[in-house]
Amino acid sequence: MEKLLRIAKIIDICTERIGKLTSGLVLVMVILGAWNVLGRYLGRLIGINLTSNAYIEAQWYIFDLIFLWGAGYALKHNEHVRVDVFYNNWTPRQKALADLLGTVLFLIPFSVMVIFFSWGSILASWEIWETSPDPDGLPRYPIKTMIIVSFVLLIVQGISQVIKNLAILQGRVDSDRHIPGGKS
Repeated sequence: MEKLLRIAKIIDICTERIGKLTSGLVLVMVILGAWNVLGRYLGRLIGINLTSNAYIEAQWYIFDLIFLWGAGYALKHNEHVRVDVFYNNWTPRQKALADLLGTVLFLIPFSVMVIFFSWGSILASWEIWETSPDPDGLPRYPIKTMIIVSFVLLIVQGISQVIKNLAILQGRVDSDRHIPGGKS
């Protein structure tokens, strides 16, 4: 179990770094969004096109990355949606069991299904070097690839959560220190 907990800690460190990168993208997205609005009105005022579809799509793509890459980070920090009516009053062991079952029975199988069913569409996008139908639009295949990347990251973080929950159930770790999403 100690080796598995070390693996979980490495996964958690990687997830933290991706989460920090993702949070930095929020500022980039806001700046780009502000430029898209200001550039459109300022451009009309001075008669020069200061923005383009590429900037607008870049803002969308960054939002996609924030959402997709942030999923594993949210899982690590226990920020996913759940019905807390019962969960809040449960012991750490009961919470660990619920989280373990939810991860193994729902999160990981769902993530695998998303990867499986997305694979063909993403591969087709790469085969034709799919681009936006809008003038000056961006390529679509890289952002579509992030679907697979993000769900792989979610599965990997799910594995970390499974390890930590098993350790709690076995009484091998202090549940306050290693609760899913807690300090690891």
